[in-house]
Amino acid sequence: CFFILGLRVTVLLTSSLMVLGAGLRCVPVSDLEIRKKLIHGGQLLNGLAGPTVMNAAPFLSTTWFSPDERATATAIASLLNYLGAAGAFLVGPLVVPSPNGTAHQLLGAQSNTEHIKDRIEAVLYAEFGMVSLIFSAALAYFPSRPPFPPSVAAASQRLSYRRSFCRLLSNFRFLMIALAYAIPLGVFSGWSGVLDLILTPIHVSQVDAGWIGFWSIVGGCIVGIAMARFADFIRGMLKFILLLLLSGATLASTWFTLTCLSSVTHLPLTTATLYTSCILLGIFLNSSVPIFFELFVETVYPVPEGITCGVVTFLSNVFMGVLLFFLTFYHTEFSWFNWCLPGSCLLSLLLILCFRESYDRLYLDVVVSV
Repeated sequence: CFFILGLRVTVLLTSSLMVLGAGLRCVPVSDLEIRKKLIHGGQLLNGLAGPTVMNAAPFLSTTWFSPDERATATAIASLLNYLGAAGAFLVGPLVVPSPNGTAHQLLGAQSNTEHIKDRIEAVLYAEFGMVSLIFSAALAYFPSRPPFPPSVAAASQRLSYRRSFCRLLSNFRFLMIALAYAIPLGVFSGWSGVLDLILTPIHVSQVDAGWIGFWSIVGGCIVGIAMARFADFIRGMLKFILLLLLSGATLASTWFTLTCLSSVTHLPLTTATLYTSCILLGIFLNSSVPIFFELFVETVYPVPEGITCGVVTFLSNVFMGVLLFFLTFYHTEFSWFNWCLPGSCLLSLLLILCFRESYDRLYLDVVVSV
């Protein structure tokens, strides 16, 4: 979409899908079957808009920012998207109470159900209002590109769709780092989505699980932007940064998994250890996203950024879907799910160790500019 329609038209199309999707979920219909279909339709439209939001950051940074600002711009644009997910960890438990948590305050099961229903509808209306505001702002002013390109790469021609996919599928180095990104991030996305279920057997409440998810994402955003700024100052360090982050993720995920097996490992199972290991895991993995994106683009340039990041995002969602598919069959015990985390992080670390990095886009900017 970026390559064909341009940034402005793509953003307007994406945000309009989000407005329509959020609006469908707010339609006041008394028939539950019709309401269910409207909600599913709204979620489908929102899902169609998701890839653009997730993949826009590298294209945006290349189009608008100079070579010594691109990694920072990619980090800010991609990780701000994660702050919305961080807010969801808080909004869910704080605004919508759990069924058992409000039973003592209400007169009965029916009153409890109506109270929860009203709170859920309030969240849906608030989301519709925020999405509509963003769409209005983009409609009022969101230029497709600056008056003058900030770099040689921003003004250069890119490969066509067909040639781009052929280049990606035949590039062994790209496939290596694509798997290094997709496997741990896909596993982590599926794991964090059911974090409250994983922590319930060890007596961690839904609110505590929400705070763990919140601080892991916020910490990942801060560290990710700092690492990206470091990459802009000292170029050619993307692989080294990823090795550090994935090593930390492997250690943190192993610590969490062994802590959950306290009856076997005899490690202390406390709120502090769970908070620390989960938050560190989220920080290391979430902060690696913009570094991966920049390395993808540098490796396969002149393939368009949207195609490159779209492919790796699709792979990540595939791994997440496969993991959640198995969860539907093995949902009574979560130790296997926890072990998937350190295993995926270790595999990604090995792939990055074997990867030979190159900076084709940066080389073009430096050589031609000189």
